[in-house]
Amino acid sequence: MREQSFQNFSPPLTRRKFLQMSGWVGLAVAAPLFVPMGAEAVKFNRKFYKVSETRLDMGTFVSMTLIHPSKDEAQEAMGLAFEEIRRLTRLMNRFNQNTAVGELNKEGSLKDVPPELSNVVSQALRYFKLTGGAFDITVEPIVDLYVKRFSNGDKTLLSDDELHDVLSRVGAENIVFDGRNVKFLKDGMGITLDGIAKGYIVDKASKLLSDKGIKNHLINAGGDIRTVGQAKGKRPWTIAIQDPNKKRHYPYIIKMNDGAIATSGNYEVYYDREKMYYHIVNPRTGHSPLETTSASVVAKTTLEADALSTSVFVMGPTRGMRFINSTPQCECLLITRKNKILKSGGWTNVAI
Repeated sequence: MREQSFQNFSPPLTRRKFLQMSGWVGLAVAAPLFVPMGAEAVKFNRKFYKVSETRLDMGTFVSMTLIHPSKDEAQEAMGLAFEEIRRLTRLMNRFNQNTAVGELNKEGSLKDVPPELSNVVSQALRYFKLTGGAFDITVEPIVDLYVKRFSNGDKTLLSDDELHDVLSRVGAENIVFDGRNVKFLKDGMGITLDGIAKGYIVDKASKLLSDKGIKNHLINAGGDIRTVGQAKGKRPWTIAIQDPNKKRHYPYIIKMNDGAIATSGNYEVYYDREKMYYHIVNPRTGHSPLETTSASVVAKTTLEADALSTSVFVMGPTRGMRFINSTPQCECLLITRKNKILKSGGWTNVAI
């Protein structure tokens, strides 16, 4: 699944310099955003303020833009939303053995699962069945193998024996979960929620904003984007699909009012210098998929878009597109290794 970590990053740029460098004026980019912006509150007409801020969280940059009559109310709600993101991120952090996920991976079982984690695991197991195993949170041992092998600069490719050994501990069918208690049926198993938790957390932050009366907002967490209401001037929110080749050419631009989009790509996080092993993993083979470069999924919730963008990436172009075309209220844009663009049946209804 997807995983990102940042140990060093540049000091914040000014908003003017950021926009000059990026050319992303007025766009939310459906891919990880690696340049931090500060907080900003601008009154753009007699009735509304645009309040925006970007912070480092969930291993990426999380940006919020709120359109609201009261600057103070918007800033207060935004602060609470960022607090909720931090709280949920700590809960689902697998790198800390003191968290619920850390304890589960260490002990192989967990009782009285926190309700938020229960929700995410339940949804993850549902998508495991729905995608025929393409979405699988038990790939954590494979990701750990990648990190262990390549973190010290080792160039040796993984052998069939190594992959066979780790694959014996992969498979969500070996999770026993009743909503409150979870247990692994095999020793050495572990879960990573990188392919679904970020979407869930974005949805929860968006719900908090809506509950606080913020009827118009956008949240972008490294390419997991949730939109509610309208942008400036009562227009839909505008979102650009990032070019995997980083040439500032957007394959598509879409407009949304209430919805979500998530993008999975093979161009951000690699473990080896040859770029054969990266943060998206095929749970059946133990390798990173080779056919797809980018997969963007539009759905009703960010959780669904997050999980399905990873799933169709793993499935490959043919099976992935067929799957999305059979999934209600979801659309997909795939970019192949040969830069061929594939669109689901209803994609043109959201693209401009």
